[in-house]
Amino acid sequence: CSLRAVTVSFYVLLSCVLSFSQMFPTMFKPEKSATVCFVFQAGLTTYYHPGINVKKVHYDSIKLYETLEAETGQAVGLHTPGSVRIAATAARVDEMRYQMTRTHWHVTEQYMIGPEKVLELFPLLDINKVLAGLYTPGDGHIDPYSLTMALAAGARMYGAQIYNPAPVTSLSPTADGKWDVQTPHGTIRANRIVNATGFWAREVGKMIGFDHPTIPVHHQYVVTATVPEVKALKKELAVIRDLEASYYLRQERDGLLFGPYEKMEKMKLQDSWVREGVPPGFGKELFESDLDRIMEHVEMAMEMVPVLKKADIINVVSGPITYTPDLLPMVGPHQGVRNYWAAVGFGYGVIHAGGIGKFLSDWIRNGEPPYDLIECDPNRYGRWADVPFMCAKARESYGFNNVVGYPKEERFAGRPTYRLSGVYELLNDKASMGFHAGWEQPHWFYKPGDDVGYKPSFRRTNWFGPVGRECKLVMEKVGVIDLTPFAKFIVKGKDSQKLLDRLFANNMPKVGLTNISHMLTPAGRVFAEVTITQLTPGEFLLITGSGSEGHDLRWIEDEAANGGYDVDISNITDDVGVLGIAGPNSRNVLQKLTDEDLSDGGFKFLHCKSIKLAGIPVRAIRISYTGELGWELYIDQKNMAAVYQAMMEAGQDQGIDNFGTYAMNSLRLEKGFRGWGAEMNCDTNPLEAGLDYFIKLNKPSDFIGKAALQEIKAKGLRRKLSYITLDTDDIDPEGNETVWYNGKVVGNTTSGAYSYSSQQSLAFAYLPLDLCSVGQKVEVELLGRKYPAMVIQEPLVLTEPTRTRLQKKAKSKA
Repeated sequence: CSLRAVTVSFYVLLSCVLSFSQMFPTMFKPEKSATVCFVFQAGLTTYYHPGINVKKVHYDSIKLYETLEAETGQAVGLHTPGSVRIAATAARVDEMRYQMTRTHWHVTEQYMIGPEKVLELFPLLDINKVLAGLYTPGDGHIDPYSLTMALAAGARMYGAQIYNPAPVTSLSPTADGKWDVQTPHGTIRANRIVNATGFWAREVGKMIGFDHPTIPVHHQYVVTATVPEVKALKKELAVIRDLEASYYLRQERDGLLFGPYEKMEKMKLQDSWVREGVPPGFGKELFESDLDRIMEHVEMAMEMVPVLKKADIINVVSGPITYTPDLLPMVGPHQGVRNYWAAVGFGYGVIHAGGIGKFLSDWIRNGEPPYDLIECDPNRYGRWADVPFMCAKARESYGFNNVVGYPKEERFAGRPTYRLSGVYELLNDKASMGFHAGWEQPHWFYKPGDDVGYKPSFRRTNWFGPVGRECKLVMEKVGVIDLTPFAKFIVKGKDSQKLLDRLFANNMPKVGLTNISHMLTPAGRVFAEVTITQLTPGEFLLITGSGSEGHDLRWIEDEAANGGYDVDISNITDDVGVLGIAGPNSRNVLQKLTDEDLSDGGFKFLHCKSIKLAGIPVRAIRISYTGELGWELYIDQKNMAAVYQAMMEAGQDQGIDNFGTYAMNSLRLEKGFRGWGAEMNCDTNPLEAGLDYFIKLNKPSDFIGKAALQEIKAKGLRRKLSYITLDTDDIDPEGNETVWYNGKVVGNTTSGAYSYSSQQSLAFAYLPLDLCSVGQKVEVELLGRKYPAMVIQEPLVLTEPTRTRLQKKAKSKA
């Protein structure tokens, strides 16, 4: 086991090296290792993150840093006085309650505290401005330079060689999937390369044709001289984050260190580096400071921490921090080439470094990620994330660093991209749009009298009524939905079925048929859920979620290459639009536009046919993610608007109208449909997720994860996905909330919504086996309050095919 590092301008890869060496000290003998350059950071460390699994990254980082000095003999300057996120508004208090509901089932400690406790932890505050605080023990700060040196020392201890300077001059893939890395020290033959080059990430990526969407922003922090009130303290101040004023503040020796995040219109991008490249030799340099940009924040900090008014500034530091459009890093193997991995775009590099190092090294060793981190997948961006989009989003993300984070959050900078469906112009003014992998997709539609626009809230807000109207439309009449963001691949060739049988746990559908299939990891966890149709012998259409496009395609391509399969794989996502039509009147609408027999006998459930609608070629699949009678229509983008308009005209007497993804989510939950990324992901196996029907352990093919799943089944499960209803008031579950029983944390929800059919809240939740029985009562925490919940038999509403089958059965008996 060896990790052959290429070049590192940040310490992320060094922690990856150290993670390897801790696990395999005698086997770790890399030919070449890493370059260490100057690190610009204020060094904050925190267990807190709103992302469920990004918290694990933070946890692993801090736990590594706690042991580094003892292991390497190098001091790292780790301070752990705790931190407090300050709430000064009612909305911020709600946000903290929202985050608390998602922390009880995690290993890290986090507490919501009152003003008195806040003052105890930071006695220099004007406490009259504080309503509450979110307290995280164990938080603090570390010296970035010392940390880097300790990581380097640890790498050397276990055999790594570090060359400095060692710029990469070119990257050349070999026929067997390895890489030749050119440096002034010679050529390194690497089994894989990890681009962990900080603000050089785009330059390295361009060597192989990638435009990684990363851009440096100017971040400033201020260090004061000794403050007498600080010097007089008997213990170190907790780190505070004043979220309304958008700054962090911590103790620095006997003074204070203050770092603001300027507003969008004032913050500065180093966009010249994107256009012209990083200046040769840039390393330890800093940018020229600009106090005028941060004076608004300085004044607000002086009001919150009055001792700052008399403090002398001794240093203003301004340096580059690399941002991605959504502020999350890009971590993992990259689609499009073999054995090229990314670890770039770290806006908070210190706290991510150790955990990401462990995450990547575990993944490389085991062939799968140790836990689900798809929100950081490097393949979540495509060509649509161009330079104007990247700059707009980086500016927005920096300026919005500390805004209230709402559920169903939308941010609008840089939108729309060129990824527009064929019906976008027809729907844009009628709907509240959501952003999905570069696409604009309707979340819900307006009617006269509605409170329109994006109105975020932690409770039911302006979309609640209209979504109910859309659910009623689909259940009683007929609705049309734009599903174009679905990712679409064609897999064909001599070995296509052989490859797919290896990748998927279900049997492959026959020609003209469709099924739901799952790709599993070697450990038997759910890597992806895909709808598969065999169009012609050996030609398969694969449909997956918008957020899984590059994630799933990379996995498929890697297996095809590693296994030597003779197949052709093409991504047709941008070329093909998708319209869904669902509801009891959907057949009547379509039948007006085609001569094809759409009856139950002529066009069966989970069948696919090429038909013409209003004379336009369409590939139709009888399937509906609402669970109602419906079809998905796959159409050339240029013809999409014409098909949509023909359906809307034909459906006028059937009560046809539009519906969006919020309604589809409510309807799929009522039918008990699992969602990938919620009920199933790389943290779950398909048996505990209740996907047994789709898993064919007796199929002859040795599909990935089969042996692991057989072992899991033999040992038995410890938890299962349960279906629960909740007695709530003006709030509904979203997913990831804590589930309680007898005062103890017993599980977590995965997704939730309001059921308009039964007029109650509904959710999926993972519970221990002894709490999964129908009728079992538990509690679900929402915004700081525990609501009664009960396990029920699923589904709450039968799907249309099931209802039809039962009706036919009842008639035959009669």
